[in-house]
Amino acid sequence: MGAAPILSGFHPDPSICRAGEDYYLINSSFEYFPGVPIFTSQDLRSWKQIGNVLDRESQLNVSPGLSGAGKGIYAPTIRFHNGRFWMTTTNITDVVKGHLIVHAEDPAGPWSDPVYTGGAIGWDPDLSWDEEGHCHLAWADPRGGIAHATVDPLTGQLLSETELIWRGTGLSSPEGPHLFRRNGWWYLLVAEGGTGPGHAVTIGRSRSVTGPYEAHPDGPILTHRSTSHPVQNTGHADLVELQDGSWAIVYLGVRPRGEFPRFHVNGRETFLAGVDWTGDWPVVIPDRHQEPQATTSFVDDFAAVELHPRWIAPGVPPATFCHLDGTGGVTLNAGRRPHDREAKHLLAVRARDAEWQVNVEAPAGDLSLVVRIDDAHWAGIERRGDVLTARAVIGPMDQTLASKNGIPMGAPLALRAVGQPQKHGIRTGPDRVELGYVQGGFRVLAAIDGRYLSTEVAGGFTGRVIGVEALAGHARVDRFEYSAGATEPAATPDF
Repeated sequence: MGAAPILSGFHPDPSICRAGEDYYLINSSFEYFPGVPIFTSQDLRSWKQIGNVLDRESQLNVSPGLSGAGKGIYAPTIRFHNGRFWMTTTNITDVVKGHLIVHAEDPAGPWSDPVYTGGAIGWDPDLSWDEEGHCHLAWADPRGGIAHATVDPLTGQLLSETELIWRGTGLSSPEGPHLFRRNGWWYLLVAEGGTGPGHAVTIGRSRSVTGPYEAHPDGPILTHRSTSHPVQNTGHADLVELQDGSWAIVYLGVRPRGEFPRFHVNGRETFLAGVDWTGDWPVVIPDRHQEPQATTSFVDDFAAVELHPRWIAPGVPPATFCHLDGTGGVTLNAGRRPHDREAKHLLAVRARDAEWQVNVEAPAGDLSLVVRIDDAHWAGIERRGDVLTARAVIGPMDQTLASKNGIPMGAPLALRAVGQPQKHGIRTGPDRVELGYVQGGFRVLAAIDGRYLSTEVAGGFTGRVIGVEALAGHARVDRFEYSAGATEPAATPDF
């Protein structure tokens, strides 16, 4: 099975649908605003982000800081039915309201304000329709299994009693359900085993949507557990019928690196495989599709009147602290105080590659350029006047690694991730994160082992993001450059 994702970096819990010749794919976004990035493709290999489904405060309630980390938007589902796009998800911050449902005529938006399925409590909801037009809601239930009810998707009102319809195959944590109708069968696709090394995709089928469901006789239809495959933790999948009548599956996985226990740093990513049907059961065909075509490098000079949809912020809408006038550059409102640990107004993008470098030109104001998993696991280069400081926050530790004064305002701040050579018997992390600036080449102030900015250390469900934040007062950023791939050798280190 291919080792290259179709969406690299923090893009977990994929859901996919087709409308004519076009495919649409969405992902979980957790505490970040805007929520639920949406992509489109015509070949399943190259994907373009066309927006975010939840891009208004009336649609999405998330909060910053460690108290908000790991909350927000869990496993969404996207479907196209009768000329309209539908998306359902759970905002764990508002879980007592039930699942939220929005709809749109154009998948690029705008999407409606949400309605909530009061009485359906859980996570990872799914929508499907039967031949009579009834809408079915399925979700992971806290009682341990998959629950079901019929629902009015325009109002969120449940039209039937909720009931457990399948407890899975016996593995832990049955969740992420998707219901499909094919050849007189209802299929219930489920993630089991937890979103870690035991992750797997299982499936059951029944003649009735409410069961009973029989499990696939050969067990999980997709898993990499206990193998040496470079992609691990595979699971949480969704199926789509292609225009030619064949089928495909999207699923999440991680690419761990370093010595035991190995570490993944860019979060759970989205992968693709083919599907055949044998005896009315799906069979995953690992290498049916060609390797994806993706360009992750970009330069943003903020010359547009709106931010590109790639930009996100933990717990707050970027539009509340970013100001663009269409002439170039973005002004950032005052963010955290210089000695604070938790981000207040961080404008960020997802890290997409094993190796990368980010250069930021910022002609005015004090600011910080950071790479982070959450507010207790980040490293950054901070500028205050003509003094640059390399800083790392790892759990309770808050350490100044190095500082240097006399740095001109025109010197870009810079971060990069550099691969670590693997040597048997030597404990190495997944990469090395270098913090510095650009002046006649990349100049390193300090470096840390990348394992401290990994999910295995930090926990949670996200991945690395790279962002800028004004410190105390306003600051201006004229250029943000993300370069993928191996980086050039550093100039003589300054430490």
